[in-house]
Amino acid sequence: MPDGILIIDKPSDWTSMDVCAKLRGIFHEKRIGHGGTLDPMATGVLPVFIGRATRAVEFAEKGDKEYVASLRLGRVTDTQDSTGTVLEEHSVPAASAAAVASLLPRFTGEIEQIPPMYSAIKINGQKLYQLARRGREVERPARRITIRELELLEPASNGDLRLRIRCSKGTYVRTLCHDIGQALGCGAIMTGLRRTMACGFTLEQAVTLERLFSCAAPGALLLPTEALFSDYPKTVLPPEAEKKVRNGAAASCRGLPPGDYRTYSQDGIFLALCRSDGAALTTIKSFFQVEMQQSR
Repeated sequence: MPDGILIIDKPSDWTSMDVCAKLRGIFHEKRIGHGGTLDPMATGVLPVFIGRATRAVEFAEKGDKEYVASLRLGRVTDTQDSTGTVLEEHSVPAASAAAVASLLPRFTGEIEQIPPMYSAIKINGQKLYQLARRGREVERPARRITIRELELLEPASNGDLRLRIRCSKGTYVRTLCHDIGQALGCGAIMTGLRRTMACGFTLEQAVTLERLFSCAAPGALLLPTEALFSDYPKTVLPPEAEKKVRNGAAASCRGLPPGDYRTYSQDGIFLALCRSDGAALTTIKSFFQVEMQQSR
């Protein structure tokens, strides 16, 4: 069975789980997960982890992401995007692009954001979107997020403004658009969202579903699991240290500076993500194939 990471360019009107379900059929593999949900209206980078690579999903979810979002001023909806019911409409101030640009520093850095009602966050065991569909609104605690980069791009062809956002885990881009509109005094909704980077993977590495469906050997499109950890330094273990890592024991690593490492066997097999304290090497997560010995 194949193991690895497939970077999908998710089309609109597909959920992230729709993509995973389709890939289970293509690869005949139940162990499939993704590295960060995209709403159905959103498109772009969706890293999908297949087989043993699903062990890396927990690391994928923690990384920064980058988006290009379109926002339309003068409107407020219950979902904070163009799919919702219009609640308010207002006139748009003159020189609105310049006005938005002047607000961006206020929304850059570590900020607080109140999650939208139409989200999968649970309050008292219930998902917010389920409450919202029943017409209920509940108080949601603000969450700390980080907007690392926020840039106003050229307007879209339909006149909507466009933003490039590089942000931390847990950021709701449609809420960012909504909050900018509130600060401007006329409201705003998100009309489009394209994720251009997730887990360090970009659109240039992404595969469309059309290409995947027509590929005779879809396994050839997979990236190796260690591609997720390309920013980590690599170290090749001597045989004795490899044996200990394979058995889940700490290995001596004197001379290896403290930090996290991609560890490999002498013959180039990716073994595990490990942590050195300068003296011992301990396993954070193993990724090697466990070979079962046959009883005689």
